[in-house]
Amino acid sequence: MAPMDRIDRFARYAWATLAYNVAVILWGAAVRATGSGAGCGSHWPLCNGEVLPRSPGVQTIIEFSHRVTSGLALLLVVGLVVFAFRARPRGDAARGAAVLSLLFILSEAAVGAGLVLFEMVAHNQSMARALWMAAHLINTFFLLGVLTLTVHYATGGARFRLRGSFALGIAGLLLAGVSGAIAALGDTLFPAVSLSHALEQDLSPTAHLLLRLRVLHPLISIAAGLFVLWLALQTLKKKLGPRTDRYARRTAVLVFVQIAAGAVNVLLLAPVWMQIVHLLLADLLWIAFVLFGAAALAVREARPSFSSPVPSMWNKISQSNDVKGSTP
Repeated sequence: MAPMDRIDRFARYAWATLAYNVAVILWGAAVRATGSGAGCGSHWPLCNGEVLPRSPGVQTIIEFSHRVTSGLALLLVVGLVVFAFRARPRGDAARGAAVLSLLFILSEAAVGAGLVLFEMVAHNQSMARALWMAAHLINTFFLLGVLTLTVHYATGGARFRLRGSFALGIAGLLLAGVSGAIAALGDTLFPAVSLSHALEQDLSPTAHLLLRLRVLHPLISIAAGLFVLWLALQTLKKKLGPRTDRYARRTAVLVFVQIAAGAVNVLLLAPVWMQIVHLLLADLLWIAFVLFGAAALAVREARPSFSSPVPSMWNKISQSNDVKGSTP
């Protein structure tokens, strides 16, 4: 096989692995939203003490199928590492990203196992479960992030260093994701029968802490989304190249779509299918932003004159202060 053909196949495999992991994550959300997390009891990796459950109920089928698809995701990531070491030379960034993908999918499995073994599933309303969900979400985003970076390098992307406004964007999207995971848990455990009932739940002084935290998610998400949108628009003005512009435009579009989907999710009282659509858009926005940031920062490494919007703003403020300070 010619080296270029092997590289093209590696890029396609990296994209396929990323797409499959998104599908597994969405199915995991369905497990949580349908209350099927205890479908295999408090057993892991066995299901109700069995390798293959006999006469399973609906919840057991949902949970067991998620475990099977997660196992396949692990095998795909192992294949990604093998492929990276065969298709790329020593020291190539794609190798490192693929190895990180394997580490994060192993930690993803460990967190999932912990949720089951410590019974942080089904109708558990403790704040410990909320913390587990937050850790699960962060690990999931890191997993998708390094899988996306593998795609970036597999498709010819250059090395870069995370800095400035893009680091703030990453932090903002992570915070929005964590608040979203907690909000979704609150929707599952405390379903509302109407929009007015949902507002009463959120504003009641005796409401569960999960419900009080739920109201923060829209505020955090809109703030993070507007910052990412601003960053994409500012970067598009710089015309850093077709690759960067393409991902910046996709990021901007997804911010609008995600905010609209969030509003629909609230108005429809967070049905299971809408929660999954909302999570899908969050994953796609995260992937688009990682590709956008990687492409833009790679240009920054190649062009020392390129500076991101936030550092430039702070430099102007600093220069203004210096001038004021030197005035007699």
